[in-house]
Amino acid sequence: MSPDNVDLAHQAYDALNRRDLDAFLALMDADVEAVPRIVAIESGFHGHDGIRRWWEDLVDFLPDVAIEIVAVRDLGDLTLAAVRIRGRGAGSDTPLDEPLWSAAEWRDGKCVWWGNYGTEAEALEAVALRE
Repeated sequence: MSPDNVDLAHQAYDALNRRDLDAFLALMDADVEAVPRIVAIESGFHGHDGIRRWWEDLVDFLPDVAIEIVAVRDLGDLTLAAVRIRGRGAGSDTPLDEPLWSAAEWRDGKCVWWGNYGTEAEALEAVALRE
């Protein structure tokens, strides 16, 4: 029996906080589509190569990034997570401490899509479009 999607979401954040890219990629489908907040500056990220690029960009920008899970909701094939992201800018040492909403779609124990949003309403809108 595979873990439920809420557990998979917790595993993904745990891997990120441990800087375990291999464990993070093991939870991602080979064709995963990612839409992080930086997508306004760049295009989305596709597949494991895209996830690696996003990961490197994130850690380069916020080398001490930590994500605290506030809550994760089970929405069937989707999860909605309220998180708090913290870190300090690599070059400026400027602190970052902000809430974030993350939606993810899971299939057969793998994440096939995820996106990060500034508000719960934006995340719920993205979830509605996926359904």
